[in-house]
Amino acid sequence: MTRHNLDLLIAIACSLLLQTVQAGEWSGYGGLEIRYFPQQAGDPAQDYDTGFSLVFEPEYYHEWDAGNQSIAFVPHLRLDQRDSARSHFDVRELTYLKAAAGWEFRVGIRKVFWGVTEFQHLVDIINQTDLVENPDMEDKLGQPMVNLALIRDWGTVDFFVLPWFRERNFPGREGRLRTQPVVADDRSRFASGAKERHVDFALRYSHVIGDFDIGLSHFYGTSRDPRLLPGVDNGRPVLIPFYDIINQTSLDLQATTGNMLWKLEALHRSGQGDTYNALAGGFEYTFVGILESAIDLGVLGEYHYDDRGEGAPTIFEDDIAAGMRLAFNDVQSTALLTGMALDRNTGGKFFNMEASRRIGENWLLELQTRFFFGQDKADPAFAFTRDDYLELFLTYHF
Repeated sequence: MTRHNLDLLIAIACSLLLQTVQAGEWSGYGGLEIRYFPQQAGDPAQDYDTGFSLVFEPEYYHEWDAGNQSIAFVPHLRLDQRDSARSHFDVRELTYLKAAAGWEFRVGIRKVFWGVTEFQHLVDIINQTDLVENPDMEDKLGQPMVNLALIRDWGTVDFFVLPWFRERNFPGREGRLRTQPVVADDRSRFASGAKERHVDFALRYSHVIGDFDIGLSHFYGTSRDPRLLPGVDNGRPVLIPFYDIINQTSLDLQATTGNMLWKLEALHRSGQGDTYNALAGGFEYTFVGILESAIDLGVLGEYHYDDRGEGAPTIFEDDIAAGMRLAFNDVQSTALLTGMALDRNTGGKFFNMEASRRIGENWLLELQTRFFFGQDKADPAFAFTRDDYLELFLTYHF
């Protein structure tokens, strides 16, 4: 698909949206994010300890034909005080859905999530990571696609055609929690001569069998994870993204046995250097109503492995992770998640905490902290050793 056809696809979706906008429903949020960095940055260009962002993400949804047809529109806007690369606009979703007995058809821009583990979403590959939003790799850019789902008693089969590739956006020179040296994403290279016009394909089978939720997938196309190659820009060292054409076959599996969840993600990938395998697996056990209260306590444990070893461009090449989840089940929906990952080879540790609490009917206050300890110079996380931070995010939901 050419860029002209992609623009036409978006224009058609926008036209449908404008025709139905008065009949639909608006929701969403807007808010203020504040980050505090207690340590001096490793690069003089990052010479600050606080940063502010404004975020606005409305959502429009309208359905008709007894709910068998719908359209959704979710734009996203961030304005960042410090990093111009973090100030950006994206369409997270602009999708038309037609549903019928036994099938669903979607066209437009969407977000699709695959995976079950907590600390790393290993098999999630449809959408590109929005790395300027958060270093946890969970925020995603909207992906243009055509998706047909065949829904049968024996499972659901999804076919994806992905006509336009989206490059990863990286923090700029002034941004914190970035690589050292900075990524020159304006100099990206591609294995395919079609570059971002390369058409990607994916196929997924999913089903629930007894206590097991099973997902088996295959993806062919441009890797969402670029290799970062050394280069020079205006006499300064930089990292240049290189996007390979890959084949990835993956499995995600979750088993529910009482209060216990067993989780597994595994993949086999070729085309990005040497063929390799990786897995992430573990458990989550929930203690319901601890100490005769309304509070539920979940205990998590996971192991992450990548057979590329220390040369893997990931912080999860041979790591043990553990954490806990508290759900207070109160009127304010108070929740807390903490976790720590330990590199078994280098001893490097990564700590994360996330907490949230509603204030009144419409406000939500979120707290996040991240700390990096003892990172080896060869580990990708070493670039963040001086970027421990605390973040407050206050949002108004409408």
